[in-house]
Amino acid sequence: MPWLAMMGVSVFEYGFGAAEKTLEHQHGWTLTQTFWLVSIWAVFQAGIAFPAGRLREKGIVSAKAAMLTGAVLCFLAFFVLGITSNLLVNILFYSVAGGIGAGLVYATCINMVGKWYPEKRGGKTGFVNGGFAYGALPFIFVFSYLFNAHNYTWIMGLVGLYMFIVVGACGFLFRDPPKNWWPAEVDPMNASAQPKSARSLRVNPPATKQYTPMEAIKSGQLPLLWLSLAVIGGVSLFGIGFQVPFAKSLGFGPFVAASSAGVLAVVNGIGRGVVGWLSDQIGRKQALILVLVVEGVAQFGLLWSGNSHNEVLFIAFAFLAGFGGGAFYPMYAALTPDYFGENNNASNYGLVYSAKLVSSVFGLGLASGVVSAWGYTGAYTMAGFVAFGSAILALFLKQPGRRKPVRNAAPATSNTTAGQAT
Repeated sequence: MPWLAMMGVSVFEYGFGAAEKTLEHQHGWTLTQTFWLVSIWAVFQAGIAFPAGRLREKGIVSAKAAMLTGAVLCFLAFFVLGITSNLLVNILFYSVAGGIGAGLVYATCINMVGKWYPEKRGGKTGFVNGGFAYGALPFIFVFSYLFNAHNYTWIMGLVGLYMFIVVGACGFLFRDPPKNWWPAEVDPMNASAQPKSARSLRVNPPATKQYTPMEAIKSGQLPLLWLSLAVIGGVSLFGIGFQVPFAKSLGFGPFVAASSAGVLAVVNGIGRGVVGWLSDQIGRKQALILVLVVEGVAQFGLLWSGNSHNEVLFIAFAFLAGFGGGAFYPMYAALTPDYFGENNNASNYGLVYSAKLVSSVFGLGLASGVVSAWGYTGAYTMAGFVAFGSAILALFLKQPGRRKPVRNAAPATSNTTAGQAT
């Protein structure tokens, strides 16, 4: 259910680039105005994670209530976008209300799957997180081929209705596990009994204690996670938003432009699941660094193949960009409870994910100004170097409170019981 709900709201971010040109013509907006719409959306989508997490952990807001609220707000965002060209009104509904709605869905789904699968968090979180990317694939082609002034209002309304039904139906059935829950069939003290789970626990040992948000900040690792995500998140959002406009500026046809964006979205989503599984095998930090390096290489590859007008290589590097541009998200989502525990994860990950507040401003809003001033060559060159910088930051990540490598799979927290809450 979290996977389906994440696919439901994916069109906000991953379908926007394909719809951008029609939005400009239909509403009379400039490129910068259009991209500030999704940039502000990303600010609110990320910004709601921490306050929503605190409300959920205090028992004030349930998972069901968060999801149903998100479903209503997502519907209103697209419905209003389809009936008015007023930029301020659309900022209030699409950017603010839609951002809050999608953020409620995203944060609730990611936190929930991490709580239900603490012994193999990487693969499960990556799978659910992947839906946030490739769920937009049908809409990318709809926006590229069928979206025009004659059916604009109808398509916007139907997209909003689709999100309302999918997110609302899934959210209605959501429930959290009890505090300190652990799957009864997995014995963390007996590594030989569950070799698959034990391997993940050895390379990704559980947190040394349950950190509060303030303790996580004081450890120094949460700010480092935040900074690294802020840097690479801007590169990812830049690629998502400008993939189709860049392809069209090169003279590539609508099929190549849409296909490059489709490849980016599909591989972006599938890559999250693959890297999530890989992180259970080799370790979360190692998998994260690999992804960040790949994303840096992809930026220079897209620029080179695009300027060479090589459509085949352009699609190939779009594949790499899609892989690197999304797979880091589940790594940060899984590293947070790995480092700070599960009990306050909604708040702790909300703080980490708030890095997207900065990413959205630089990756979408200000990036449109960079493209206008320096062209795509300057923008993609900058994005490549920024991605490598994020990889360097990730080298300094380490689990708080653990001085020596773990030699068994036992969790360090003593208040965890199998299948129930203490």
